[in-house]
Amino acid sequence: MNTLAIDMRGVFFSYEKIPVLEDVTLILNQGDFLGILGPNGGGKTTLLKLLLGILKPDKGEIRVLGESPRHAKHRVGYVPQNTDFNTDFPISVMEVTLMGRLSRSRFGKRFSKDDRAQAEAILRKVGIWDLRHRPVGSLSGGQRQRVFIARALATDPEILFLDEPTASVDPEFETDLFEFLRELNQTVTIVTITHDVGVISRHVKSVACVNRSLIFHEEGKITPEMIDMAYHCPVDLIAHGIPHRVLPFHTEE
Repeated sequence: MNTLAIDMRGVFFSYEKIPVLEDVTLILNQGDFLGILGPNGGGKTTLLKLLLGILKPDKGEIRVLGESPRHAKHRVGYVPQNTDFNTDFPISVMEVTLMGRLSRSRFGKRFSKDDRAQAEAILRKVGIWDLRHRPVGSLSGGQRQRVFIARALATDPEILFLDEPTASVDPEFETDLFEFLRELNQTVTIVTITHDVGVISRHVKSVACVNRSLIFHEEGKITPEMIDMAYHCPVDLIAHGIPHRVLPFHTEE
């Protein structure tokens, strides 16, 4: 039987005694594509940082690919919401991508032919090989996001975590990115935070809503309970006059 991608049980976490997550349990199989919804300040990014081993839970257990998050960190990739990238810093697309190979290269040694071949393959996959010599600071927001995803993929991750990967990009790039992620999901488990309900309904396999506690739905549908938990008000989603597959059909009792 395959090891679970994520096995999180009864997790609590607080910042300076202020509860952020309470009794969170999340069981995720390898090969899943999980979309995480929730209000600002609801604990979504904190959840990712716990899974990455950046934070430790106050209570509960977390296993990533059968290991503690810290021991599994070389097996995961991470694209944070804010990269704090200095656009004036003179570094090329290829150099940023190769940074993802640092954990696989001996400190102080030059990157190997295998490292460069892997970087080339990834840059071609994300569609920016032709920009490899360009300074990252000269790129558009969407192009830079592809670079940071390429850097994360250079680690050969078994799980890719993304925190609001389309926060500062145009709608066309957002669609292209999620199409790319769906293709990538054939070989990599993906966990992404997003506020776009429409994107969630079209692309992911499962959905979680986080607002201190967590609701998980493995069929990729956003339930009324999730909407109420995240937004505390009724939500109807209609596109081009046709209801989206966001809320499953249900009848009144």
